[in-house]
Amino acid sequence: MGGTNVWDAEWEVNEEQARMLIGRQFPQLSSKEVRRLDWGWDNTVFLISDEYVFRFPRRTIAVSSIRMEGKLLPMLDAFMTIPYPKPLFYGEASDEYPAPFLGYAYVPGDFPIGLTEERRALSAETLAKFLRRLHAFPVQAALKCGVQQDHRSLTDIASRKVKLEGFLSKLVEHLSPEEYGVIEAYISRLQTDHVEAVNALLHGDLHFKNMLVNEKGIVSGIIDWGDLSVGHPACDLSVAYSFLPPYARGVFFETYGGADEETKLLARLIAVYIPVLILMQAVDDRNKAIAAEAKSNIMRALSD
Repeated sequence: MGGTNVWDAEWEVNEEQARMLIGRQFPQLSSKEVRRLDWGWDNTVFLISDEYVFRFPRRTIAVSSIRMEGKLLPMLDAFMTIPYPKPLFYGEASDEYPAPFLGYAYVPGDFPIGLTEERRALSAETLAKFLRRLHAFPVQAALKCGVQQDHRSLTDIASRKVKLEGFLSKLVEHLSPEEYGVIEAYISRLQTDHVEAVNALLHGDLHFKNMLVNEKGIVSGIIDWGDLSVGHPACDLSVAYSFLPPYARGVFFETYGGADEETKLLARLIAVYIPVLILMQAVDDRNKAIAAEAKSNIMRALSD
């Protein structure tokens, strides 16, 4: 789609550089295989001999998040009901690389791409229990670790609606007429401008590229915690719409402990908004598999 995008890197790390940086600071890992696993907006990810995962920031804005993760993620252990990557290696900035980086225990699993609706439904209680515990983490303790509070103005629906309209105009040639019509109709029906603020500790970026499933298709890992923040729980509850089929949402919200209509409205909006962003990046990267999964998430979020 061209132009400068929010996912464009300020600097990159290749496998050889990662091997050198890891080996110099952690000699005990110097003989292990290093393979690039993936990259996101903020970090490039490397797999170390199926034992560890290292994340290297790609942008200045991600540096503070890496530092915050190093402090807060170990504190979440007692609250986690799904495996997550715990920091084990704390890399420091150097002349060779301008940012700190983190190494974590490897969490095995596959991305939930192309799952049937029946398999997705199996994770309704698992995800709800996970989010109920995560959202119970003391907010003040998180803030002391440097977590940002509502830095994305999650409750500002009017602003997000305007942005979504702009995104949709850029995606028109990459959507079928039916897909475009469903999204456009949803946006036009959005009449609420703002919802009341609620504060909870959030994963902040809970979508299919940050979730892992086991061989049965059940969610078995939550990764990429760089968007940890304090804000409206609807941000994470969006997974009920983007990931779960409509018939599994009742079990999800009952297990979680309920959610009012404002929360559900905002959760559905974010369940559309995040996959739209992922779709834009996938189009830019010419990644057909990710684009198809993002479209599937959007359509699922808008089904009842």
